[in-house]
Amino acid sequence: MKEKVEALKEEISNYVATNKDQLEAFRLKFISRKSVIGDLFSNLKDVAQEDRKAMGSILNELKNHAQGMFKDLATSLENNQEEASEAPIDLTLPPVPDTLGSLHPLSITKKRIQEIFERIGFNISYGPEIEDDWHNFTALNFPENHPAREMQDTFFIEKDPDIALRTHTSSVQVRVMENDKPPIRTLSPGRVFRNEAISVRAHCIFHQVEGLYVDRNVSFADLKQTMLYFAKEFFGKDTKIRLRPSFFPFTEPSAELDISCFICNQKGCKICKHTGWVEIGGCGMVDPNVLQNCKIDPEAYTGFAFGMGIERITMLKYQVNDIRLFTENDIRFLRQFRSFN
Repeated sequence: MKEKVEALKEEISNYVATNKDQLEAFRLKFISRKSVIGDLFSNLKDVAQEDRKAMGSILNELKNHAQGMFKDLATSLENNQEEASEAPIDLTLPPVPDTLGSLHPLSITKKRIQEIFERIGFNISYGPEIEDDWHNFTALNFPENHPAREMQDTFFIEKDPDIALRTHTSSVQVRVMENDKPPIRTLSPGRVFRNEAISVRAHCIFHQVEGLYVDRNVSFADLKQTMLYFAKEFFGKDTKIRLRPSFFPFTEPSAELDISCFICNQKGCKICKHTGWVEIGGCGMVDPNVLQNCKIDPEAYTGFAFGMGIERITMLKYQVNDIRLFTENDIRFLRQFRSFN
């Protein structure tokens, strides 16, 4: 046993720890309860009675030596790390390249839309992304058998069929009308969800911005002029608009909103499918049933509403050809929008 003690003592004295892992390895091997020194103490019972006391003294000396060496190694390692952190800066090294980030293209578009409508009195309103049936469908005049209620369009919560991920930010407008009295002029941007296959032109998660104006004597002419104002401010002063008859459960009459193609100046291109017009959203006069559901007198008040997809507008504005790029977080794509911050 004495020969083993001498070998361990030499190993301890010559041990070098240049990092925390090596220091921890020293502790486990020589100091911990299950260390080699601990095993030697356990084997004292096999030593002759007359030699046991002397051997115990030798083992205690070895143990104290290991503990002292551990403290010296820990102190030396700490001092080396402090010296490394205080090393002088090498001014000859090349500079770190500019790593300034940028806003996401969808954030740039949303911010610009908000600025345009805030200038004409619209305030910004937000609501929950998980909605009940009343705010997402019923209050907006969706019949019980409407296709949007079926699983192919809506993500319903499995445990409660009356709760779903909102399919539009119109639910926020319902909440505003329930809590505020006319005149109401609000803009509701946010993320929405629809059970659709992901492709170049469609995604199951996207962003909308919807506007609502309710007051006395609001007319379709007010809606048209508001949409024309937005189109000229966002896409350029030469932009024209076109309203095509359509149908939405929550507006009557309803229309699809088109803008003149600013890429080809209505000469015809693949973006406008050679028609000279590009659809950007839907709009219409708020259905009297919706006003009544929100405790607003449809005999005294009228209003208009509109909705646009933020991805759709961003793709048109910056000529992005794949909607999936907005969610892939490819830094090469995002860096292209630095100049638009």
